[in-house]
Amino acid sequence: MNLSVVPERYQGLRSFAFGDGPDLADELLDLVIRGVKTATCSTEDEPNTSTPGERWIVLDGRGQPRCVIESTEIAYRRFGEVDAAFAYEEGEGDRSLAYWREAHRNYFGRQGRFRDDMMLMCERFRLVEVF
Repeated sequence: MNLSVVPERYQGLRSFAFGDGPDLADELLDLVIRGVKTATCSTEDEPNTSTPGERWIVLDGRGQPRCVIESTEIAYRRFGEVDAAFAYEEGEGDRSLAYWREAHRNYFGRQGRFRDDMMLMCERFRLVEVF
């Protein structure tokens, strides 16, 4: 990670990339930078769990820092309990709940983790700064 583009005030933050590969990381990062994606989810046991107020450096598909986001809300829901409002805030595809369910069923399936009753950490965030 090239920290030379990261302002000193963010140097100690944890970092991550969205998705499970370079293309998806870049696609989702673009949605964040454009203000379309203001939410994300992960399995409840992933190491990138967050707390409200925590800031993160978001990496692009090549592992380069691109922006900082700040978690604003965390809620735990089962896969089937995710609602249309949250799906819309995730900003992907046509932003519908049906699209969200299919895309996330595929995403968690690629990881071998999908279950209809799986618990998710549903996070809302705000964009703080783009590098």
